Amino acid sequence: MMNKVAIAGLGLVFAGSSVFAQSLADAKKAIDAEQYQKAKSMLKNLTATQADKDENFFYLGWVYLKQDYTDSAKAVFNKGIAVNSKSAMNLVGLGAVAHVEKDNSTATSDFNQAIVLAGKGNTKPYVYIGLSYLLPVNGSSVGPNGSAVAPADADAAIAVLNKGKAANPKLKDVELSIALGDAYRSQLKSNDAYSNYSDALTIDPKSPAANVAEGVLWKYADNFDGAEKQFQAALAADPNYGPAYREWAETDIRWAFKDPAQLDAKIKEATDNYKKYISLTDYSVESQMRYADFLIDSKDYADLQKVATDLSKAKNSNLRVYRYLGYAAFENKDYPAALAALSKWTSEAGPKRVIPNDYLYLGRTEIALKHDSLGIKDLRTALTLDTTQVDIYGDIAKSLYALGRYQEAGDAYRIYGQKSRSAKVADHYREGLSYYLAFSDQTDKAAKDKSFKPDSSLLTKADSGFTYVVRKTQPNPFAGAVLYLAYINDQKEVDRNNIKGFAKPFYEQYIQLITAKGGTPADDVKKNLANAYAYLGTYAEYKDKDEAKALDYYNKAKEMNPDNAQVKYYFAKKGAGKSK
Repeated sequence: MMNKVAIAGLGLVFAGSSVFAQSLADAKKAIDAEQYQKAKSMLKNLTATQADKDENFFYLGWVYLKQDYTDSAKAVFNKGIAVNSKSAMNLVGLGAVAHVEKDNSTATSDFNQAIVLAGKGNTKPYVYIGLSYLLPVNGSSVGPNGSAVAPADADAAIAVLNKGKAANPKLKDVELSIALGDAYRSQLKSNDAYSNYSDALTIDPKSPAANVAEGVLWKYADNFDGAEKQFQAALAADPNYGPAYREWAETDIRWAFKDPAQLDAKIKEATDNYKKYISLTDYSVESQMRYADFLIDSKDYADLQKVATDLSKAKNSNLRVYRYLGYAAFENKDYPAALAALSKWTSEAGPKRVIPNDYLYLGRTEIALKHDSLGIKDLRTALTLDTTQVDIYGDIAKSLYALGRYQEAGDAYRIYGQKSRSAKVADHYREGLSYYLAFSDQTDKAAKDKSFKPDSSLLTKADSGFTYVVRKTQPNPFAGAVLYLAYINDQKEVDRNNIKGFAKPFYEQYIQLITAKGGTPADDVKKNLANAYAYLGTYAEYKDKDEAKALDYYNKAKEMNPDNAQVKYYFAKKGAGKSK
C-alpha cells in the first residue's frame, strides 16, 4: 500500500538531503516539481548561508503557503522583510497569506505596496500576486472545473498579470503565461486559457509545467486523448516531473467515470500513475494528503481510511488528515469513527480552514447516528459557508421529512428542485408530498382546536410540486402525483350537496392510468382506487342525480376496499332506505 511505501521512503529523503544542490534555481525547480520537503531543505539552508538575500525567504514562505501552513509562511515572509524592508516579493507573500485568510483589505494593501517597490521591468511580483489570487481561500470548495477561485479573484489575477506583461513587454515569461492561462481556465474561459498556454509553449516548447497546464485544460474539456499527449510531452521533456503523473492520474479518474466501459482499466492506470507521482516527490505528509485527495476522487474509501488512519498517527501530522479520516469512515459506514474525526477537525481546525463539505459530512454522520437535530443544524451550517452548495438542500429535505417536519422539508425540497441540477422528478414529488402532509397535520390539529385554521397555501405549494411531476412524466404521467392532485382538489369541496367536481378529472385519470397497467393492483393501490371510485360515486349521486351510475361506482369501490368509510356509509344509507 502507498502509506507503507511512504514510510520506507522517508529515510531516503532525509539521508539524501545533504547532497541536494543549494542554488535558488534548484529550489524553485523542486517547488515546481512539488518536491516540497526537498525545496524546504534547500531554502532553509539558503536562508542560513545567504541570510542577506530576501528572495530566499520568499520562496521558503511560498512553500509553507502551498502546504497550508499559513502561520509558518507569514513568519518567514516577515523575516524576509526584516532582511530587506523594501522586499517586494515578501510583501507579495504577506498579501498572499492575507488573501488566503480572507483579509482582503490587507491583501490589497500589501500587493499595491509590492508593485510600487517592484521597479520598472520587474515582472516577478506581478506573477506571484496573480498566483496568490489563484490560491484557494480558506473555507472554499473545489468546483466542477477543478477550481476554488472566485470570479472576482480570477478577474483580479488576470488584471495584475496583464499589468505584469505591460511592465516588460519584451520579456518572454513562461511562468506569467501559465499563470494567466490558469486564471482564465478557472473561469472556464478555455480559448483565452489555451492562447496563454500556447504562448508559454512557444517560449519554451519543452516546459513540463506548460505542457501539463494545457493537458489539464483538455482534461476539463473531456478531451482525454489530448490531455494524455500533453502529459506525455511533459514527461518526454523531464521524465521525473511528478505533476505530470498526478494530473494524468486525475485525468484517468475523470475518464473512468465518464466512460464506464473503461472504468476498471482507467482506475488501475490512475493508481499506477499516482504511485509514480508519489515516488517522484518526497513522501512527505503533504504529498500523501494529496494522495488522499486522489482516493476521494477515485472513491477508494477503504484505502483512504487506512491511509488517513496511518497519517493521523504520524508525528507532526497535519490536522487535515482528520477530514480524510472522517470522510472515509462515513463512506465505509463506520459512523462513530466518522463522528470522532469530523468533530475533532471542525472544532480544532478553526473557521478559516473548514469547508462546507466538512459540515455536510458531519451532518450526514450525525443523522446516520440518529442525532437528527444536530445533523440538520450542521447541514444548514454547510449552506451558510457556501450558499452555492445547493445539493445540500436535498440532504436537509430528506432529514426533515424523516423527522416529520413536513413543511420545512417541503421548503428544502422546493429550493433543491429550483436550484440544483441534481434534483430529480422524484424530489419534486417529495416536495408536493411534504407540503400535503404538512397540511394534513394542520387539519388534524384544527379538528381538535376549532380556533386553529390550516394554511391553505400549503395545498397550493403541494399542487405546484405534483403538477410539475405530471408535466415532466408525460405522456404517461406518474399516477401517484395525479392521485394527490385529486386529493388536493377534493379538499376544495365544501358542500357535498353542491359538489363542484374539482377533483373529478384527476380521479378519472388515476383510474385510467392504473387499469391500463392490467393485472391485480397491490393492496395500497386498491385503497386508492376505492377512494377514486367513491368520489365519482358521490359526484354521480349529488351532481348528476344518476343513482345507477352512483351505485356502479360504489360497487367498484367496495370491490377494491369494502372497509372504505364512504363505501360503508353509502351502502348503510342504501340499506336504511330499502328498509323504509
